[in-house]
Amino acid sequence: MEENFYTLKGYEIKNHSEFSHTMEDYLEMIYRIASKNQYIRVNELAQMLHVSPPSSSKMVKKIKEQGYVEFEPYGIIKLTKKGKKLGQYLLHRHDVLNKFFCYINHSKSELEMVEKIEHYINEETIYHVEEFLKKHCK
Repeated sequence: MEENFYTLKGYEIKNHSEFSHTMEDYLEMIYRIASKNQYIRVNELAQMLHVSPPSSSKMVKKIKEQGYVEFEPYGIIKLTKKGKKLGQYLLHRHDVLNKFFCYINHSKSELEMVEKIEHYINEETIYHVEEFLKKHCK
């Protein structure tokens, strides 16, 4: 067990990643739509995330710089192989957590809770939550 305690911000600084929580949200949504349609447009992405098209475009450019999507201004957004892999994990993580919170809260959807917490849970914990669900949710 780690003995050094930090504030939430302290842990964020300690575990700094070039891929922000906001970028994760964008890539997850891109994956949701592009996995069905092969691509998504900036306006559609902005509408799905309730942000402005210029904000959406700016974030997609950042994601493109890291090699997760192909995108030209005013064009379509397509996932790269790297983007598909991470997008698939992000959506899986989201779905596992939603199912878990619905189970413990006896509800149909826990979207807000999942959105607030999903960025702070590591892959090992997701694995164990999934194993728990396999045993308890038949």
